[in-house]
Amino acid sequence: MCQEGGKCARKMRPVTAGTFKAMFFVFASMCAWYSGYLLAELIPAVTLSSAVYSLRSIGERPILKAPDPKRQKCDHWTSCPPNSYAYRLLSGGGRDKYAKICFEDELLMGRKAGNVARGINIAIINYVTGKLTATQHFDMYEGDGSGPMTEFIQRATPKSLLFMATQDDGGSRLQAKAKDAIEALGSKEIRSLRFRSSWVFVGSIGFELPPGIQREKINHSDGSKNRYSGWPAEVQIEGCIPRELS
Repeated sequence: MCQEGGKCARKMRPVTAGTFKAMFFVFASMCAWYSGYLLAELIPAVTLSSAVYSLRSIGERPILKAPDPKRQKCDHWTSCPPNSYAYRLLSGGGRDKYAKICFEDELLMGRKAGNVARGINIAIINYVTGKLTATQHFDMYEGDGSGPMTEFIQRATPKSLLFMATQDDGGSRLQAKAKDAIEALGSKEIRSLRFRSSWVFVGSIGFELPPGIQREKINHSDGSKNRYSGWPAEVQIEGCIPRELS
């Protein structure tokens, strides 16, 4: 439209939404660049490098692990008190699980020691010195092992510890005199021992063992419950016996 005097005014085009967005993006980019420039000028380069290194090193640091538990005598979970003996008895189980008698971390009887066999396995310890006196096994399935075992027990001197563990069968040919001798050592289960019962026992001669320690355990053969074909599960006892104080 022309105004008076012959002059015409140009018609203004409205600003489109696309143009406005483009202008805003350019402005925001300039602000972001300028903010980064100021930040870089204000923060020292060493600090930035240290922060980047710290972030990278998080994934590179070794994972801290708890130390392995210290092995105890005879594979106890916890150590015995001072001035005491550690012991662990394990009966045989099935055909391939051999009886073990451990005292003060020494395998007195077992497959590795080469001195364990079918029947009742016995180790005798001098209670005063803690030294091994004798070991022997007595077959209770064939032959006459009951009589020699009775004599072996009766020859043990006063102040002796006797550790006993069955392997395979310890009850079939066990005679009354042998049961009497073992009962005199403190056994409560010897008279119930029968064919292929798993049994372990700690006895003493000439002194009393402290009450409360594990001294005896038995597990009878039961066809409906046996762990092995024809044999019950092995039994185990362990503990600490106070030394004789001079």
